[in-house]
Parts: sequence; structure tokens; C-alpha cells
Amino acid sequence: MKDTFEMEFEKFAERQKRTASIGRLEHLERDLIGTKKLFQEALFPVFKSFDGFTLEHEIVSVSGVHIYIDAFYAPLNFAFESEGFAVHAEKITRDRFSFERMRVRTMAMYGYRYIPFTWDELDKHAERSRRAVYELLGGY
Repeated sequence: MKDTFEMEFEKFAERQKRTASIGRLEHLERDLIGTKKLFQEALFPVFKSFDGFTLEHEIVSVSGVHIYIDAFYAPLNFAFESEGFAVHAEKITRDRFSFERMRVRTMAMYGYRYIPFTWDELDKHAERSRRAVYELLGGY
């Protein structure tokens, strides 16, 4: 049987899908395991709800590339990312490396605060990850 968090996350994701653009919907229908881990370990225990969050928030770079943020918290312009080592670092190409830097610059141009967490941080140091979120919120 699924626990309460899993059921709530699924409902939240389904609500997000109902209002998503085609490109965003494609991202929402992918495996959201990293985003789910981010919410389960760091965000939901702190915020106690999904209010104010958008999954796979879409922005457009100056070059016209569509960029998706794992979990965007609109009230404070926080762009939370769950970054797995294999996807974001292990075998990254030069082009992908440049794209990742452009993503971060684009978020900055929108005035978003880029807040990445690695899978290992969320998995092995969940309490430390939550503490980081509390500290970020303490500044606001």
C-alpha cells in the first residue's frame, strides 16, 4: 500500500498535468523519481504542502530554448533541482556541460534562485538537505 506522501505527490503531479503545455506535459510524463525524492526528503517535510510549487516549470532562454525546472516555488522564486550524478555529471559531453551552464544563467536572468540538490545528498543526508531549505527560508 502506498504511503500518504506517495498518494499526495501523485495527486499533485496529476493536477500539474491537467494545466500543462505540450512541452511541459512531456516532461511531467517522464520518470519523476528525482523530483519525487526532492519533495519527499527536503521540500515536503519543510513546506508541509505542495502549495506554491510548479513541477517542470517552463522558461525560455534568450536563444529560444525551453528549459524546465524540477520544482519551482513561485512565492520566493526558488528553482529547486534534483541532480543525479549519472545524468548531470558522470558522462557529460562538452555541449551538455555548456547547456547546463546556460540553464543556470537563464534562471538568474529570470531572477530565480537556483537551488540544486544531488540524489546522494537527498538519499544519504536528508536531514542536512531539510536544514538547508529551512536556512534558505529563514532569510525570507
